[in-house]
Parts: sequence; structure tokens; C-alpha cells
Amino acid sequence: MRIAILAHVRQRIAEPFAGGMESLCWYLTAGLQARGHDVVLFAAGDSDPRFTIDPVLAEHYERTFPWAEHRGSAPLIAHLDAGYAQACDRIAGGGFDVVHNNSLHRFPLESRRTAVTPTVTSLHVPPYDALHWFVASSPAPRHRLTVTSARQLAAWWPQGAPPEASVLHNGIDPARWPFVDRGDGTAVWCGRITPNKGTHLAAQAAIRAGIPLTLFGAIEDPDYWAAEVAPLIGGQVRYGGHLKGAALASELGRASVFLFTPCWDEPFGLVAVEAMSCGLPVAAFDMGAAREVVGEAGAFASCGNVAELADAIDTASTIPRTAARDRVLRLFTHERWLARCESLYAEVQMQDSEALHAV
Repeated sequence: MRIAILAHVRQRIAEPFAGGMESLCWYLTAGLQARGHDVVLFAAGDSDPRFTIDPVLAEHYERTFPWAEHRGSAPLIAHLDAGYAQACDRIAGGGFDVVHNNSLHRFPLESRRTAVTPTVTSLHVPPYDALHWFVASSPAPRHRLTVTSARQLAAWWPQGAPPEASVLHNGIDPARWPFVDRGDGTAVWCGRITPNKGTHLAAQAAIRAGIPLTLFGAIEDPDYWAAEVAPLIGGQVRYGGHLKGAALASELGRASVFLFTPCWDEPFGLVAVEAMSCGLPVAAFDMGAAREVVGEAGAFASCGNVAELADAIDTASTIPRTAARDRVLRLFTHERWLARCESLYAEVQMQDSEALHAV
């Protein structure tokens, strides 16, 4: 099957990954190639050169427009619109059997696009105004939509999801996140260091619980880091940097508990699954899909409540490491995820064949 993967272009699709969306697009491309598909990655041109890349933009947009969030900037919107319009045109003329759209941009959702190339759109974020109407109007026989959790399915379609929408849980390769049967008594946190990830709250809870904590991840918001996180570094809390997958897996595996502190409607929580694969039980804020993902492998606290999170650290530390690993093997493997993607591609292709037959 000839597949176009259309990525978000805020960051490059390459290690060390800026976040879960970049990681998923990388593993989706690599996994489909390994399963024998002809895959072209439409992404920022400075993404991983091991892939066949058709650049949406020459480089990821945070290099060209160096501010942390999309703030309604007219130059940035025009820059993205031009890149995605041309990319969608190239996909339409590229002889692709299907496009897997992970872009969070409105153009690939248009019926004039999905009518040409069967499309699967994966939504990795909660609903937001700039995209919500386009998503709501886009379901069609040749267009399937997925979200990463049941929580997000209800958020995008509170009155009930259309038949074209479904939950597609993310998956990881457990071999890349190997199980370690014993921890060293420390805690670990990983993610984008930004307020909605709650980094400072994880540090405060670890200090309260009396457990050493190491933080890993990209410092996305330098002002937040300087004001809220850096003052907590030292003593029990250290910063371990922004690591590539193998190095990060090694660091995760030696710890005893993972702290997962979303302060927003977290759509999934890939970092928690990676840690669970290594055998770490999870102490988490009960936000977004955290409970759906972590389940019996963790203990939960109210969002923002440091005292409750400290108690959850103690409780999670008593959960067998095998419970965390087994949950990943049962629900969140790379192979399970890729097989479901292939099934969705077959569904939209079947609709395409039926439409041609009807003509």
C-alpha cells in the first residue's frame, strides 16, 4: 500500500522527540515501512532523513517563528496554510492509496480532499475552536477519524460520535522500553516542561514524599522553567536533560515510580505508557485520559493537589512492576496499534472501491 503520512510541523519528526505527536508520527512511519508499505512522510523538511520526506515546510515552524504557541499570528497562519495547501495538492496527485492525517490543520479535512484520496485523520488533542467546526463537518465514507481515548471521543462529540469516528489507543514497541524487575527507590518524570504538564507540581510532591526525583524533557517554556521549576532543582530534585529513546528508557527503567501530572485534558499520555512498559507504576493526576491509560498500574490524585500526589506516590510504590508491564502488553503495543491503522486504511479503501464500482 502506498501511504502518505501528513504530520504536524511545529517540531521536527526526529529524536529526541519534542512530544508524543512527534514520537507517534516517527513510529507510525517506521512501523508501516517495516510492514512492507511504501510510505512518504509529509513533515518539516528537517525531520529524520532516514525516511522519504516530502517537506510541508523547509523546517519546523518554531525555528522560523520562535514562539512557544500558536497565538493567532497572521504570518504564521499564512505560512502554514501555504505549506499544507501545496502538500495536499501533491498528495492528491501522488498516487497514494490512503493518507493518514496527523496535521491538526483544516485543509486535509476538506471533502474535496478526502474525496480524492481516502483519509484517516487522527486527532491528538482536545477539541479547540480553530479546528472543531472542520472536524464536525468532515465525516464521510472515505474519511475516518480517530481519537486517542474514550474521554476524547466524548469531548469532540458530546452529543454522540458519528459512525466514522472511533478510539485508536496509541501504542509503543515494548522492546524499546524494556522491563526492569526492580527499581532503585527513586521517582522519575518525563515530558514537555510547560505549565500544562505540571512539572513543578511533580517536584513539590516528590519533595513532600521524601523521594528523589529526576525530570527529563525539553524545556518548552523557559519562563515557566525559571520561575517554577528551576528553584526546586537541587537536593532531592535534579534535571536529567532531553534524551533520545534508548537513553531515556534506561533512565526510566532504573526508577521505582513514574509521576504523571497533566494539568489539562490530556488526550492520552504516551510517556506514562513508556514508563509502564519499563515496569514503573504511576502516581498521576486524575485528568484527561490518565485513568483510562494507567488503570490498575497506578494511584491517582486530584489535579494540582500536591499532598494527594505525595500520598499517591507512596501507594503506587506498592503496585507490582509486572502489573504495569502487563497492562502495556495487553492494550498498548505497537503491533496492535499498527494493525488497527491498517484496518482503518482498508475500510476507507473499500469505500473508495465501492464508489468506483457504483460509477
